[in-house]
Amino acid sequence: MALKAQVLYDFTAEPGNNELSVREGETVTVLYQTVGGGWTEAQNSSGQTGLVPEGYLQVGNVGGGEGDGAYVSNTTEGWDGQGYTHTQQAVEDDDGEWDDEWDNQSVGSYHGNDQMDGEGGASGRSAHGPSVKISLNKFPFSKGPSPEVFLLAKPPANTGDRLAVYMGEVGPVWLYPSSPLDCVIADPKKESKLYGLKSFIEYQITPSTTNRPVNHRYKHFDWLYERLLEKFGSALPIPSLPDKQVAGRFEEDFIRMRMERLQAWMSRMCRHPVVSQSDVFQLFLTYRDEKEWKAGKRKAEKDETVGPIIFSLIEPEAAELDAVQVEQRCEQYSRFTKSMEDGVRELLNIGQTHWKRCTGPLPKEYERIGRAFRNLSTVFNSSKYPGEETLTDALTAAGKTYEEIAQIVAQQPQKDLHFLLETNSEYKGLLGCFPEIITVHKAAVEKVKEGDRLVSAGKINNNDRKFMNQRISCMSYSLQAEMNHFHSNRIYDYNRVIQLYLEQQVAFYQQIADKLRAALSQFTTL
Repeated sequence: MALKAQVLYDFTAEPGNNELSVREGETVTVLYQTVGGGWTEAQNSSGQTGLVPEGYLQVGNVGGGEGDGAYVSNTTEGWDGQGYTHTQQAVEDDDGEWDDEWDNQSVGSYHGNDQMDGEGGASGRSAHGPSVKISLNKFPFSKGPSPEVFLLAKPPANTGDRLAVYMGEVGPVWLYPSSPLDCVIADPKKESKLYGLKSFIEYQITPSTTNRPVNHRYKHFDWLYERLLEKFGSALPIPSLPDKQVAGRFEEDFIRMRMERLQAWMSRMCRHPVVSQSDVFQLFLTYRDEKEWKAGKRKAEKDETVGPIIFSLIEPEAAELDAVQVEQRCEQYSRFTKSMEDGVRELLNIGQTHWKRCTGPLPKEYERIGRAFRNLSTVFNSSKYPGEETLTDALTAAGKTYEEIAQIVAQQPQKDLHFLLETNSEYKGLLGCFPEIITVHKAAVEKVKEGDRLVSAGKINNNDRKFMNQRISCMSYSLQAEMNHFHSNRIYDYNRVIQLYLEQQVAFYQQIADKLRAALSQFTTL
């Protein structure tokens, strides 16, 4: 009996990519369940065959017979140790390498970022579709390390992994590398696997330190994001990657937009003194061959200094702080990041509304003014009154001017508002990380407050109590160093992007003024 599957979600095939369009509720025949990369080969009732994302199918004996209603899943879902939901592919490479193309089956809004569609709503498929890996709660103490684990953790033996915090002019700061790191993402190329059945885009990334390009696909960026989030997410904001998308992923505009946003994400990671110098990030940028890449990948996935344990690596040079100072800092940063997040959201909402107006009703208003002038010119010209040509020509020119202004208005957001909105979107992602970071600190503060009771109850000794104070102090210095890094970047970024916005606005209005002045000059003074 042929294996049947019920379609759970609509899927539209990408032209020329051996895919099969299916509709929710449709029943298809499974021809080959283990194609790899999260895809299943299926045949619809019309006899058409092609690839369908396996997450879109409920595989089993559909439609009667023995075992009717039984569900045989081709994926298994569950929780990993860090509190992530995950989908484990049925087929994996023997060496633990990624499956072939699971990144191409995911849905829009996967990471929770605002993917603007015409600078408006979210792009990609609806959020109810199947997901691959979504962080619901990065650091739930019921599932991950409890406060005791990282408050009482012993320093690691490898001193090379230590994260130094120094006292600068503004307070605690991270140790910055002598040569700033940067990278350039360019030259996106469409490649294929599975004998041409599956296609993907590969990007060339050239770090400033080696000037030697390496190649990565989107799913490699996704792997890097997961590793950075797992390792540093308790202490540092690791913003999400640009959204995934099923439909239109090979369109030129989408590839350009994705590359631009990947560039912004990588540049931000390169600017962070801790992230940029980490082994996993350096591996991503500088691996020399496949053997080195796979070995480094396995090492990163076995790293035990992850989550809140990262605080055991912090080495501040300043004096120890008490829990009261730590609590005050947490409250201060919590208030600031919440207020800034509100301000960023407001600017995003206003900017997106203004973008829609500039590309929608506002140009049409200018076009209507232009047409009205030209129509009036035609009416005047029909009078055949002697000496009227100068006025009618000037009216016609004024009409054309307003139609040209309509085009200028429609094109302007891409020149100035685009960069302002992109920067705000980046900061929205960064600020969205701080509540969980601060929650980790607050939980540790509460546990330290219980220290005396724990000593009295015999659960910890006085040395443990002393060590808890040292660890909470290290955590506070880490938070202060990160906030100082954040503020420094914030001042630089907003100074740069608002300068650019205002410069472009000046040029925009100057261009309009020049055109209006030229139109005015054609009217005679009576």
